[in-house]
Amino acid sequence: MASSSKRQQTMAKMNRERMLAERRVLKQEKKDARKAAAALGDEPAADESSADEEGSAADGVGGERPAD
Repeated sequence: MASSSKRQQTMAKMNRERMLAERRVLKQEKKDARKAAAALGDEPAADESSADEEGSAADGVGGERPAD
């Protein structure tokens, strides 16, 4: 018979989900900023876009996590 008690999530899983949610928010903000810039006819500087891509690529690689 199935147990009626709920299993607690581990801290690691909660931290992973929190980080994913934060990344989704940041990604949506960047997307909205690009849309707003395109609507105004402004082109984002090449330096800014390449720096953002490098930072986001580094976040997903490696075992280190930023300190809270």
